[in-house]
Amino acid sequence: MIFSEGDPASSVRIVTSGMVRILRMMADGRRQIVGFLQPGDMLGLALGGTYLYSAEAVTPVTLRRLSRTQFDTLLERDPELRLRLLAATATELQVAQEQMLLLGRKTAPERLASFLLRQARRVTPEPQDHCRIPLPMTRTDIADFLGLTMETVSRAFTKLKTTRLIRLLPDQMVELVDVEALIDLSEGCGRSGLVQ
Repeated sequence: MIFSEGDPASSVRIVTSGMVRILRMMADGRRQIVGFLQPGDMLGLALGGTYLYSAEAVTPVTLRRLSRTQFDTLLERDPELRLRLLAATATELQVAQEQMLLLGRKTAPERLASFLLRQARRVTPEPQDHCRIPLPMTRTDIADFLGLTMETVSRAFTKLKTTRLIRLLPDQMVELVDVEALIDLSEGCGRSGLVQ
C-alpha cells in the first residue's frame, strides 16, 4: 500500500519503475480499479487535503516522492513542468472518457481488446502485429478495471486466443497477433461477429 483513499495528501509521487494500481473502494468492500500507472506517471495529485483514491504496488515499485511544498515550488519555477502537467491532465480526461464508454457500452471481448491496446500503446505508440506486452496485474485486477468478473475476463482472453488475435506467453506476457482486428473489435466493428 502506497497510500489510502482519505489519507492526508501530503506528497506527490512519480513512478520510476514498476506498476501501481489506483483504486476506489465501495462501502460494501467492492473495489473499482481506475488505472494502472507505469514509469513516468504521477500519483497523489489532489486539489483538497486528502487523497481521492488508494494506490497499491502491483509489482516491486520505485517512486520519487515530492512534498506538496516541493511540488508547488517546482510548478512555480518550471513552466515546462506546468505544460507537461497540463498535457497529462488532458490525457487523463481523454482516458476517463474512453473508460466511461468502455464500461457503459462495450462487450467483454471489446473491453479486453481496448485494454490490451491501451497497454500496448504504453510500450509503443503504434503497436504492430506480434508486439509483446507485459501484464503483471492479476486477472482479478483486470476484471476490476474493466467492470467484469474474473471468470468473464478469463473467457474473453480465451476467445481472443482461440480466434488468433492474441497469444498468451509465459511470464505474464501477451502477444498481439492481429492488431488491426483488435482495433476493429475494440471499436465495436469486429469482423462479422469474429468475437461475440
